[in-house]
Amino acid sequence: MKIIKVTAIPLSFRLPEGKTVAMGIGSTLKRDAIIVRVETDDGIVGYGEAHPGRSAGAIVSLIHNTLGPLIMGLEATDVIGAWQRIHRMQFSSHGLGAGAALAYSGIDMALWDIRGKAVNLPVYALMGGSRRRIPAYAGGIAMGFQPPESLADEAQSYVDRGYKAVKLRFGDTAQDDIARIKHVRKVLGDDIDILTDANTNYTIAQARRVLPVLAEVQAGWLEEPFACNDFASYREAARITPLVPIAAGENHFMRFEFAQMLEAGAVQIWQPDLSKTGGITEGIRIAALASAFRIPIHAHSSATGLNHAASLHFLAATENAGYFEACVSHFNPFRDMFGATFEIGADGCVEPPAGPGLGVEVDEDLFKQYPLIDGPGYVVKF
Repeated sequence: MKIIKVTAIPLSFRLPEGKTVAMGIGSTLKRDAIIVRVETDDGIVGYGEAHPGRSAGAIVSLIHNTLGPLIMGLEATDVIGAWQRIHRMQFSSHGLGAGAALAYSGIDMALWDIRGKAVNLPVYALMGGSRRRIPAYAGGIAMGFQPPESLADEAQSYVDRGYKAVKLRFGDTAQDDIARIKHVRKVLGDDIDILTDANTNYTIAQARRVLPVLAEVQAGWLEEPFACNDFASYREAARITPLVPIAAGENHFMRFEFAQMLEAGAVQIWQPDLSKTGGITEGIRIAALASAFRIPIHAHSSATGLNHAASLHFLAATENAGYFEACVSHFNPFRDMFGATFEIGADGCVEPPAGPGLGVEVDEDLFKQYPLIDGPGYVVKF
């Protein structure tokens, strides 16, 4: 069963007025995604999702003109061999590069979809897992910079749907972030896990002000307070209070960068995104590395149901798995464009799809509704 064609399909949608979310990296204008389609000579088609970064066109070009041609003719089930070919011809000789990692992530995910379809098994079974229930938190692009009262109302709406954990967007002023989380904790009570994400927009001075308050309200973690490569600040933040874990990983690529994060000794929770970090194959390696040091894996999610399904399969077969990040964005047609891939239960948990491969039925006719929109996805007010 040979690989005969690799196609990247960029998609976009604009957020309607009133649906934007303000956070540390700006206010959302649109969302992009890249669907990767891999065909075999046996007629099996696999699908994956590659994160677009900030330039969907560049990632599409990498897939079509560099990475795709390198794996033509390889066995579609040989995910290790495909990874080794790409590593030898791209990563090791021309540098890792975020773009190449994003591009290959979608290819690898599609190859796992093919593997499952070829033997009529869901990916979690191929990985040695089971269709177990996975705790989920309300995440995605939601719960941004807004008055504490409306933020608490929004968070409460997710709790009412069954979520036992929610994630608030930080990275505003320390004063406003503190006011928001104190009010949300007061409204939600002590039984809900409140997580926070600063989207790399903190200084160490802001972290010093905020972290003691997070400890006071028993927040679950502070995610990405600093740039992904600012290990000095991460180490300093980890020393402020041991009661609040520091989380990162959605902007770290492949196990090599996670190994650097481990050596820095500053991040207690790892959050690889399977559409960014090298796909499912590399996600397995990252989780194994983390398990040796009792580091939990809380996979970060991307835009479409393909990533959500892949993340659920991955977590269902990972020993040290933590939360699934459930997208609760008020407007995200990519989430359900292939049908609902997860459903929150009264226990606050979700399950991976049961069908073969990723368990996602893809209707390519839907792609025509979301042509690529050039330009930035966020606007920042200076």
